Amino acid sequence: MTTLGDQPTIQIRVAEPLPAPAAGRRGPSPRDRVPGRHRRTAGDQESIGLSGSDRGGTTADGAVRPGRTARRTFSRFWPLTRGDRSWLVLICVCVVLAALAETESVLLFGELTDNALRVGSLSAFWTPAGQWFGAALVGAVVGYLGNSLAVWTSERFVMRLREQVFRHVQSLPPDFFGRHRTGDLVERLTGDVEAIEQMVVSGAVGTVSAVFSTVFFSAAALWLRWDLALATFTLAPLFWLAASRFSGRIRTAARQERVADGAITSVVEESLGHLALTQAYNRAGAEEERLRREARAWLRASVTGARLSELYEQLVEVVETLCVLVVIGLGAWEISKSRMTIGQLLAFAAFLGYLYPPIRSLGRLGLTLTAATAGAERLLEILDARPAVTDPAADRAVRPSGVRGEVEFHQVGFRYPGAAEDVLSAVSFTARPGELVLITGASGAGKSTVSKLLLRFYDPAAGQVRLDGVPLDRMPVSFLRENIALLPQETLILHDSVHENIACGRPGATDADVVRAARAADAHDFVAALPDGYDTPIDPHTAELSGGQLQRLAIARAMLRDAPVLVLDEPTTGLDAATARRVITPLRRLMRGRTTIMITHDLNLAPDADRILVLDHGRLVETGTHHELLTLEGSYAHLHRAQNHGTERPAEEG
Repeated sequence: MTTLGDQPTIQIRVAEPLPAPAAGRRGPSPRDRVPGRHRRTAGDQESIGLSGSDRGGTTADGAVRPGRTARRTFSRFWPLTRGDRSWLVLICVCVVLAALAETESVLLFGELTDNALRVGSLSAFWTPAGQWFGAALVGAVVGYLGNSLAVWTSERFVMRLREQVFRHVQSLPPDFFGRHRTGDLVERLTGDVEAIEQMVVSGAVGTVSAVFSTVFFSAAALWLRWDLALATFTLAPLFWLAASRFSGRIRTAARQERVADGAITSVVEESLGHLALTQAYNRAGAEEERLRREARAWLRASVTGARLSELYEQLVEVVETLCVLVVIGLGAWEISKSRMTIGQLLAFAAFLGYLYPPIRSLGRLGLTLTAATAGAERLLEILDARPAVTDPAADRAVRPSGVRGEVEFHQVGFRYPGAAEDVLSAVSFTARPGELVLITGASGAGKSTVSKLLLRFYDPAAGQVRLDGVPLDRMPVSFLRENIALLPQETLILHDSVHENIACGRPGATDADVVRAARAADAHDFVAALPDGYDTPIDPHTAELSGGQLQRLAIARAMLRDAPVLVLDEPTTGLDAATARRVITPLRRLMRGRTTIMITHDLNLAPDADRILVLDHGRLVETGTHHELLTLEGSYAHLHRAQNHGTERPAEEG
């Protein structure tokens, strides 16, 4: 009927139109989440569970899981309000004061009608008019304060929840992201977080507002005419009955819509991320059909949910209209018998106009909790996923001072989660400071798994990985990774300047450090030739740099890390043989005294290695220098001949 602190009008608002849902809306804006809001808005409709991002709990294959109870969900996320609970109390106080101000305003309206308007007395107008204005002024002040605090508090909650989920996501192992589409995870960090806020913060404040408004308006109606009030209250349970009948179907539609919305986000993200492939293979039509298929599923769920919500709202409107007509009819009878004044009747009818919206809000609360629970299930699926590794207990943690960088694998065995076979079996080797150890083998031999175990993305299932003789699981993860620099197989380029792309390897690095690393990676000359030099903005798809040049920037970043251990996973991807050797030479000079482990299939780099390890189906089958392994005529010699007899490597573009 009115927002918190709105001055009540003389009109009896019985049935207000419900705005149509906006297509693609992610959730209510902060202004839709203010407490004490009785007017039915688009934000109210979304609280029933019809926002575009309102999807239910699913398994990895998209199947809907049984819902969690709203109570369990609320208790799981309520601790995030710690630090803001005093503000929530103040908001609730504003809600109570606003309800009292509205109650007083309606009573003063009845008095003004009987004592001033009915008899036409101007002198009888001033006192109740002044009191009415005072009540409206109090309502406006507490309304502004309450609404402002509510928006601030709810957005702080969203910010904390999003940060917590994002922090947790960054600790999850790589296989978790292999099981979930990126677009769906993005949706959970946005739309699903908003749904939780509707339950925990806006839901709690809205419930307090509805309860106190219902109590005050009911008490005032009973004080005016208890018999009429009791007659109209008998229809109140119809609101809860309607809500309970609609909640199950709305929950199902909300979950289906969330699943479809996440799928749409994923299709768009995947298509834009592989635009060159789409264009090169004329897949534009196929991608459009993928999007159309997911959009149809979203449309069906959205329309179904909107129809159910609209049916619920119109049913409630009919009940409200029936109640008001009963009151007016009974009031007309009472006035004809001189047992009631017109002012009392108008005031009583006004109270009903104020009373039914909060009663309806309480009836809708179950629907709101149902929809928010659907989002909570999806968010809890992320929060309940456990990191593959954890820090040791504080009393067991070891932080060696002056890490030398000796890496030892001792009888290491490992199998990826859900895999049927081990990817590494009884692998043992030692890489000492100052050595360049090259690990090679056929695709799928387990080469990249070595780097994942060394950086503790996973822990081995058997054996131990040690750094300077200390098992890695005895070291805090952050400490370990500070002492290892990784150059992954995929060239990782940030949407930032060349300088920042290199400098992120070591926070606090000076400009001279950045230039020195670029020179060592054979990148300074082409960077200096860019329009703005090191300040030139770049991204993974920049047209100003070739793939090989982007790779050299990533190598410069790894050099700048200045860690005792350097792990290079296919570092020469995109480089021709001459450029690759030009990079390896300064790399060895810069990394003198450090442990360098290079994982590669490019055997043109093998002569530079101090030692070569050959993996075959997860087992270490050969170890030695380039010339020693060629003499053995084993797996390494076979790989070397196959590569030398292959197609000549293309020159680097640009």
